Amino acid sequence: MVIAGVFASRGWKHSQPSSLPYLESPFGREPGVLRGDPELKIAKRYDMLAADAGETAEGRTPAQNAPVRTVFVIGPDKRIKLTIAYPMSTGRNFDEILRVLDSIQLTTKHKVSTPANWTPGEDIIISGAVSNEEADKLFPGYKTVKPYLRTAAQPK
Repeated sequence: MVIAGVFASRGWKHSQPSSLPYLESPFGREPGVLRGDPELKIAKRYDMLAADAGETAEGRTPAQNAPVRTVFVIGPDKRIKLTIAYPMSTGRNFDEILRVLDSIQLTTKHKVSTPANWTPGEDIIISGAVSNEEADKLFPGYKTVKPYLRTAAQPK
């Protein structure tokens, strides 16, 4: 896993990725990339800042850069899978970000969905696109909660 951080502040002037091999996270040192966005190009490309927000981070206050506290999960297909915007006063929830990453990886590989508050190792929901015959093969012993809701142990 790689965690990337983009900084649109006057204190971070480097536009090239840093050579720092790790970022500090609540889970210790993680492989990471830090990238400055002094011309606000990344922030504007992902609609974190309005097009008329100026051409540089120089002279901007932390309050003006508050929208750049958005977390994006971008899949291997280069599509945005999740966005979470945090206010300046609230720290990011790494447990939730990691839970979402686990869910996306699982649901990309298997014909399943993850329910609300799911954590790795808990039961999953079998996709409605899977017939009962196919479910018997893919998820032996699955449970039918409702005709449209079938659960099973998380596939490996």
